[in-house]
Amino acid sequence: MTDTQTQRERPRRGVVETVHQRMHQWTLRVSLAARVATLTTTAVALTLSSVSAGVYVVVRAELVDNLDASIRVRAEQAVAAGYTPGSLNEQDADLLDVAGMEIYRVEGDRVLATLTGSTKVQLTETEVAVSLGQQTSSARTAIVDGDAYRVVAVQAGPASALVMVQRMDSVQHTLDRLGLVLAITTLAGMAVAGAAGWAVASNGLRPVRRLTRAAEHVARTQELQPIEVVGRDELARLTTSFNQMLMALDASQAQQRRLVADAGHELRTPLTSLRTNVELLTQASTAGRPLTDDQSTEVMVDIRAQVEELTSLIGDLVELARDEPLHHDPEPLDLSEVVEHAINRVQLRAPSLTFATTLEPWWVVGEPRALERAVTNLLDNAAKWSPAEGTVEVSLQDGVVTVRDHGPGIAEADLPHVFERFYRSREARTLPGSGLGLSIVRRAAERHGGTVEVESEPGSGATFRMTVPGSNPSAPHTPVSEPSQ
Repeated sequence: MTDTQTQRERPRRGVVETVHQRMHQWTLRVSLAARVATLTTTAVALTLSSVSAGVYVVVRAELVDNLDASIRVRAEQAVAAGYTPGSLNEQDADLLDVAGMEIYRVEGDRVLATLTGSTKVQLTETEVAVSLGQQTSSARTAIVDGDAYRVVAVQAGPASALVMVQRMDSVQHTLDRLGLVLAITTLAGMAVAGAAGWAVASNGLRPVRRLTRAAEHVARTQELQPIEVVGRDELARLTTSFNQMLMALDASQAQQRRLVADAGHELRTPLTSLRTNVELLTQASTAGRPLTDDQSTEVMVDIRAQVEELTSLIGDLVELARDEPLHHDPEPLDLSEVVEHAINRVQLRAPSLTFATTLEPWWVVGEPRALERAVTNLLDNAAKWSPAEGTVEVSLQDGVVTVRDHGPGIAEADLPHVFERFYRSREARTLPGSGLGLSIVRRAAERHGGTVEVESEPGSGATFRMTVPGSNPSAPHTPVSEPSQ
């Protein structure tokens, strides 16, 4: 592109950008209903204008063609009757002149005579071409003193043409009335389209305004009240989705409140015990009656146990409160190795137990730390309820991690709640723990696209099964699908 072309294009781009900016500002200021009504009116106006213009052009062409045909027929009849400049008397010429008609006879390239004696319309080369035999006939429109005339020429013999000229008043009058009717129709259509567009937009956007008011009410009052669903269209689906979002948000808030309340309740016991022991040490020191070595050791062991319980509880709370998706870069891993590492960790904490294992390779794509913690929590739970010198059966087959203990089992009333946060059965309340371990297991399984379930009968132990999608490859690098995040 040359410099001159570039300079010419710059003003055009500037005008286009200015128009776009003004249109954008207008859309920001005007309501959606007004925009819909405006667009509807504009679309109807363009459609009606196009149709009206087409109708006008077609009717005009048809009227002109009919007028030409009529004039041509009369001219041919005049030629057949042998009209000559002297064949018309003065009265006939006056009548033709009053009717707005003129008759010329052209010989060769010149006007031989005007039969009516009128010379308003000047003949051109078009009529001369007909007289010379170059064309069989011709038709054109001539404007004289603001009046339109139709000029039609036909051959009238060798090197001769007869030209008839007629005013187009009737045609123009018809076209004027047609143009007026079309203009009124277009304006009326635009008005009806604008009113209809405004009515449709106002009624159609009523659910949107209800959603807007509901969202503003939620933002202002924090009250998550669903709104009424009307109809079955897309707006009704939008309202249903909005209500579902409100219910999910309400459930999340309720869950957060319950988490805070349960966490406060669980933290109160170890903190109270820890404060009691610290006050005991402080009073013994200030009263001048120090504790014996055995008493001091007992108090310190108790304090250490309470600190460990607090540490474990806070860690579990942080794990559950994060509520974040699976790690953005999960890695392929052998779940059997994760289970084996977890068994080694729990074995150190429960040396008197025997862990009978049956592990098969099972490759998954996931987060090793989350999976190992889930398996560790299952094993810790089994170790807590297993009798002394007992056996915990651990297996991994087809992606199902099964942990079975031989403890007292779980009561039927407690089975539906074992994976809930802070839920502890009546028997478990006397044992250490926060009631969060199995919740973490369920959370880890769901984050990896799996499930966890439990079966138990009182007196025969409990069996936990955690399923993680993956594959059992013949080679360690066989690809496996990533879990949903």
